[in-house]
Order: sequence, then C-alpha cells, then structure tokens
Amino acid sequence: MQRPIRSEEILSKRMDEKLDLKNPWLIAVWPGMGQVALSAGYYLMAKLGMHLFAEFSASEWFDVESVDVKNGLIQSNRIPRSRFFASKNGELKQDVIVFIGEAQPSHGKYAFCRHLIEFVQGLGVQRVFTFAAMATSMRPEHDSRTFVAAIDAESLAELERLEVSILKDGHIGGLNGTLLGAAAEAGLRGGCILGEMPRLFSHLPFPKASLSVLDVFSQLSQIEIDTSELSEQARAVDERLGEILSQMEGMVEQEESAEQPETPESEFQEDVEPPSPPEKKIERKDRALISRLFEEAKKDRTKAYELKQELDRLGIFQEYEDRFLDLFKNPD
Repeated sequence: MQRPIRSEEILSKRMDEKLDLKNPWLIAVWPGMGQVALSAGYYLMAKLGMHLFAEFSASEWFDVESVDVKNGLIQSNRIPRSRFFASKNGELKQDVIVFIGEAQPSHGKYAFCRHLIEFVQGLGVQRVFTFAAMATSMRPEHDSRTFVAAIDAESLAELERLEVSILKDGHIGGLNGTLLGAAAEAGLRGGCILGEMPRLFSHLPFPKASLSVLDVFSQLSQIEIDTSELSEQARAVDERLGEILSQMEGMVEQEESAEQPETPESEFQEDVEPPSPPEKKIERKDRALISRLFEEAKKDRTKAYELKQELDRLGIFQEYEDRFLDLFKNPD
C-alpha cells in the first residue's frame, strides 16, 4: 500500500490513485553537457507513452538570482519545476518513472535528493538511475562509449556484462551523483549511465551520447526502445560537427604553414567556445510547422520527440517547454 502523499511534497494535486506501478525504476535527469541526459529522458517519455503524475514543490531549494526581461518589461519570477512522468505497460517487466528537473537546486542538494528518494520509495521504486555526459577528447565521427558506475555490486555485475566502460575512479558531479548517494543510503540499487561526447563541443547538443545511454538502459531493463529518430538526428549532428572540426583544423594548418608562432601549451584552451550565432528570427512557416507538430503529438505521443527536434533546431525549446510537457499530462 502506498503511503499518503503529503501536500508539502507535491504541487500538482493530480495524482493517479490507480497508478499501481509494477517494480518501477526511476530515471532522473537534469540539464547538462550536450543535453545528453535531458534528450534521453525526453525520448523515453515520448517512446514509452508517459504521462505527468506528480510535481515537487521545490521552492525551498531554489533562490531567484535573476529575472527575464522581454520588450523592456521584467517578467515574474519563476521557480524551476521538478516533475514526475510514468509509463504503465502490462507487457513490460517493470514500469518506468522519469524525473525531469529544469535546474539543479542552488542549495540543500542532499536534502532535496533524500526528499526525492523518500517519495519514490513510496511508489515502490527499488532501482534508481541517473543519465549524464562524459566529455573526452573523442572526435564527433567516432562511436560514443558508455561509462557506468553502480550503487551496488549486483548492478555493477549486470552492467559489466554489457559493452560499457566501468568508471573505476573519479567523481560524478551535481545531482547526477548526489541522488545516487541518497539512494545508496536508502538501500536502493542502480547507478549512473554516462554517454561520451567531444569536450570541444560540450556546449552543443550531442544526441549520439544520448543514444549510447539509451542503448545500455534498454539492454539492462529489457525494454525495447525504437531509437531510429535519435539515430537519424545523431548522424546529422555528426556530419555538422565534423565539418566544423575540419574547418577549425584547416585554420590551424594555415597558421602553421604561415609560420605563425606556436601558442604555448599552458595557454591552449581545448574547450574554447566559438562565438554564439546571431539570434535567429522565427519565420511564420516555422511557427505553423510547430503548431502542426503539436497537434500531431497530441494524437500520437510517440511523435513528441520529432516536435522536440524541431524546437531544438529553431532554438526555441525553452519558449515552448511547458506546452511541450503538457502533452504528457493525461494518460492514454
């Protein structure tokens, strides 16, 4: 029997009393390098037909450090939202809960994680995983390796049987690691699955790393996930980043051939970001396309990721984020 949900825990009063999940696993994601975790989380939501079922009241963990200004007017303060989505499929070995946090708390991170773990334990969760990115010197065209670290020896043994690299030493920053520490304290199982991406492009979306994370999760959970859309997106991004890298390498070669003095190694910055492109004006036809994709996603939630790809391409996902997540409010 599930414990009562305290009002101070949840902002959304809409909680499906008949949720009754079967051996649910929790996947927790936050914004980070390459949008690796968020992209994987959103993709799972779309392909597993998830719906929003609860939301944390997290205002006590966030400070407002700035406000947005639009057309000269200061906008009202908005606390980052922390929401839970669930899939329920009788054919699956276990159900899945995806927790998506719009931002990591500015203080009280461990208390926040313990609060989250306490809540999902009430839903019967026994395994907790976080998704994250691992930035290395890899080239965009190379395969993304998957790194893992586990809470418990049994999960580690399961992961070692897959094509992964074990994170022998090091640390996992932010809530990607802190949540797992809280899960370990509560006696839960699980771990962190990290997708490899080029350090040089850590500020850009890198779907191939999200794909590698989902591949490992799919094998581990024995949940089949159609990753064709994500694979297609990864190929397009690889091609684009490869062109950028070739241009950068060509510029270096030109400088060397002109006998320019070499930059001292101590001053070399591998992850210098290129100038941000000018803000793109969204054309009417693009807005019309977005409206059409929203309508299609309302009828078929598996098409939601196609919508997200288009929002990312236009650089306006943040503008539409709440409307996008509203697609998952009601279960089928």
